[in-house]
Amino acid sequence: MMMNKNFKQAGLSHEKLDSIALACGREKYTDDFRIDEPLFISFLYSDIASGLIKSINISRAEAADGVKAVLYYGNTPETLHTTAGQGFPEPSPYDCRMFDSKVRFVGDRIAAVAAETKKQADAALKLIDVKIEESEPLFDMEKAMDAGAPLIHTDDEYPAIPVTYKPEINLAAEVLISFGDIEKGLAEADTVIEDSYNMQYASHCATEPHAVAVYFDERGRMVIISATQVPFHVRRIVSMVCGIAIQNIRVIKPRVGGGFGGKQEVFLEQVAALTAWRLRRSVKIVLSRKEVFINARTRHAMRSRIRMGVKKTGEITALEVDDLMNAGAYGPHALTVLSNAGAKVLPLFNKIENLSFTGRSVYTNLPIGGAYRGYGATQGYFALNQHIDAAARYCGIDFLDYVKKWHIKSGETSAVFAALGEGKEGVSQYIKSCGLGDCIDLGAEAIGWAEKRGKKIRSGSKVRGVGAAVCMQGSGIPEIDMASCHIKMNEDGSFNLSTGATDIGTGSDTILAQIAAEAVGTSYDKFIVLSSDTDTTPFDTGAYASSTTYITGNAVKLCALKIRAQLEETAAEILSVEKSDIELSGGTARQILTSKKISYGELCAYRLYTSGQYQIQATQSFVAHESPPPFTAQFAEVEVDLETGELKLLELVAAVDCGLALNPILAEGQVEGAVLNGISYALTEEYLFNSKGRMVNPDYGHYKIFSIADMPKLKTIIVDSFEQTGPYGAKSIGEIALNGPAPAIANAVFDAAGIRLKDTPFTPEKVWKLLRKEV
Repeated sequence: MMMNKNFKQAGLSHEKLDSIALACGREKYTDDFRIDEPLFISFLYSDIASGLIKSINISRAEAADGVKAVLYYGNTPETLHTTAGQGFPEPSPYDCRMFDSKVRFVGDRIAAVAAETKKQADAALKLIDVKIEESEPLFDMEKAMDAGAPLIHTDDEYPAIPVTYKPEINLAAEVLISFGDIEKGLAEADTVIEDSYNMQYASHCATEPHAVAVYFDERGRMVIISATQVPFHVRRIVSMVCGIAIQNIRVIKPRVGGGFGGKQEVFLEQVAALTAWRLRRSVKIVLSRKEVFINARTRHAMRSRIRMGVKKTGEITALEVDDLMNAGAYGPHALTVLSNAGAKVLPLFNKIENLSFTGRSVYTNLPIGGAYRGYGATQGYFALNQHIDAAARYCGIDFLDYVKKWHIKSGETSAVFAALGEGKEGVSQYIKSCGLGDCIDLGAEAIGWAEKRGKKIRSGSKVRGVGAAVCMQGSGIPEIDMASCHIKMNEDGSFNLSTGATDIGTGSDTILAQIAAEAVGTSYDKFIVLSSDTDTTPFDTGAYASSTTYITGNAVKLCALKIRAQLEETAAEILSVEKSDIELSGGTARQILTSKKISYGELCAYRLYTSGQYQIQATQSFVAHESPPPFTAQFAEVEVDLETGELKLLELVAAVDCGLALNPILAEGQVEGAVLNGISYALTEEYLFNSKGRMVNPDYGHYKIFSIADMPKLKTIIVDSFEQTGPYGAKSIGEIALNGPAPAIANAVFDAAGIRLKDTPFTPEKVWKLLRKEV
């Protein structure tokens, strides 16, 4: 481990800059903003899964009390676009309109009503007369590409970039890569392990639902306040869909009550903006929890089929992965999530000469998949870790010893890096930091691996077991994600740091202040951070792909170093010495030989008022040419009731290498939140549909998520490595810890009861049925 002990700001658990304001309720979320006399928008959703709108009569709704507008496909722009807030041109297909004459899932939008009160808008929805010609729906993704299957998209949808897109067979995206000769590798193996794994739909369950407020400033420009992860993409997509010039749109991201990928989607802002623009009125939309469940985005359901050839020595002679992903009714992120199921997973075991990855994302008449923390890697690692566990058991090798021998290490690469990126070919790179070995050792010690593995400790009908999983992720999308920042200095030695980065509760404002302070030589609380305002902050692609610490952090560091150089130059001028004779630390410039000091405030005032008379300021952009992965080893101890199928998670240990943890306590918080999310997804969360494709459990009373009360014993171990390309040695940490709980728990259940849990969630009913098969 290579931790730099000399850092004054980086690597310390400083208090979040907004912690007191959040605790006291002073920070504002979207719905907290008071705007003058807003109209409230409510939506009419389809109650059938597939059909063509034959007629729609809005006259009674338009005449209802308080109603100012009714929007539907006949009076709104027909612009095809994607709701995915991604880099431009987006790798997701342009298959969506603001409103459409065809409904494609239960929950698809038919119309919107804008009224003086929310109650009036809801009442008017009931006055819209819609006649829909119902057609045969498609719910089974395995049948989506069969001859004669119902087609979801039959118009002029198209991809924005040159990729495989075949709506005529319901194919939203396809990824194909291969190396070597799979059949030859399988023939050389001592055994072939083949199995299929399935992961389900899931909701992000952010505390704050999707919300947007729109008003006009004093000069008539439209201001959009949005609970978004991607304010600059919101501005671009609203402009494109509504035909409003970008110069007339300002987007502000306030405090966000959780994102997890769901708020990378842009699907409300264009409706609110068009309504406001036409009526010149303020507008507000706040979804209910039910609406979030049925109309917002989800984690993609995925089936992963693996064939693996293994020698008794442990060598994997061939690995064939076939993934099928349910895009749902539309295709935002259909290509990129699918790509990550390979790109973020396959490089971990980089010594496989014969490898094939086939991924297909297909349309169905079910809810829309989208970005979700983990972003395809979650599904990929669920399958791969169980397969690796099976391979290690066949070879008679402990899982941890097996992984330590075969995983990618510092100084190594994988052909997958260059072959597969997000929506296009990837970027070749070598691993410069990898603490996975330390993660394995420390996590194993914490869980008691040596004492518990394979012991099957019994207490009546209950038996215990331990299992593990290993994962890697990334730090931004290389040669795609870009961030920028601006720093200027004030006369009291404070600084304004402006960045387009989006703090969605992660603490990135604090982290970026720590990076800047380390570079400049002052304390982090001397930075006044302004983020995510398209008028006043520079461009940033947004909070996704675990990019903020690495991508935006590097932009901030480089920018702050420019400020440092100006401070050194100013101090040298005042003291009539060379820059090399100046030392900056603690908010002062010191002449090394004489120890004479000048405060940063004095340096600023000197430049503003005395000599040179210019603002000490700098601007910097950054785009990465690699994506250094964080690593994790996660360990689960479970107790299985062999009579009832009840599965209890007793403890989960997560050891994570994120380079240098810039703020260890915030890093631990990220890990613990992701782990609890992953546990909940593995054990309880599930969309339940009836035969008509309607979700029947769109509320927290029936869609079960883990809370603090349900939390098992958790232990987080931050393993310091040092990533030389990262800001002060840092890599990402936001997503990776979600990917390990499901496979770690599944492997622990096998250790305890000898059954493979290949379908999430791991309900008692599923466990009981598998136990009965083993009897």
